[in-house]
Amino acid sequence: MALEHGMIEPFVESSIRGGVVSYGLSSYGYDIRVSNEFKVFHNLNSAVVDPKHFSENSFMDFVVAENGFALIPPNSFALARTVEHFKIPRDVLTICLGKSTYARCGLIVNVTPLEPEWEGYLTLEISNTTPLPARVYANEGIAQLLFLGGDGICEQSYKDKKGKYQGQVGVVLPRIEK
Repeated sequence: MALEHGMIEPFVESSIRGGVVSYGLSSYGYDIRVSNEFKVFHNLNSAVVDPKHFSENSFMDFVVAENGFALIPPNSFALARTVEHFKIPRDVLTICLGKSTYARCGLIVNVTPLEPEWEGYLTLEISNTTPLPARVYANEGIAQLLFLGGDGICEQSYKDKKGKYQGQVGVVLPRIEK
């Protein structure tokens, strides 16, 4: 399956390495970058995490320098977004997996599907499983996308379902449809 034009913007046609966590086109996938926008969990307000009643007060928002890094506290969690914008075709399912470079440091990126005809910037969920603060480098690789081509067009796409995360732009918090 070949990547279609406009499916990933900006698109990097080769694997960029050399002093950075790699990103760009790989053998059978695409290594995506984390932007410089982060939301890091804190517990200043003694909040309870509840996906049905999520409070923005559970996060600190910050933007790091383009070539800087975010510091994820020990045993904590952050949300970020990708540099890349995606338009997934109707006959493709995409799976996002964390890169082994970060996993070997105890930083885990949640496995996330990008359903057929989903569009937007991907919100990334990053867990620091270590007892130490951990750096995540802005505008460098964070995860890899794998593309699974269907035998045909799906009956109902994410766009058809009017999915709650369709067209997301920034770092998007959990949503429950009403």
